[in-house]
Amino acid sequence: MADDIEITQTEETIDTNTAQPAPQAATSLTQEERDLIAAMPYEEARDKLVQAVRALENGGLSLDQSMRQWEIGEALAQRAESLLADVRARLDAAQAQQAQTASTAGTQENLQ
Repeated sequence: MADDIEITQTEETIDTNTAQPAPQAATSLTQEERDLIAAMPYEEARDKLVQAVRALENGGLSLDQSMRQWEIGEALAQRAESLLADVRARLDAAQAQQAQTASTAGTQENLQ
């Protein structure tokens, strides 16, 4: 599924004649690529992000390829951050529920 997002580490050509839907912002990512990233689990997004960073650090990419790797990295980082924020919110809710339950444990309120 997510293997369709290519993390480039060597020089390659990009076909700029491919018809793509109008981007929502100035980006080279297609809607399909954005959808693939949006469906990734945390671990996969993190691993792909590491690959994108390494491709940029290794150099040898054209300016366009570097920009594409950066855009992929940004999208992957946003996905990972979103997933972590969801987990934090769930943990906070669970802790609040636990604190509420603990405060009424062994009291008459707990029996009602």
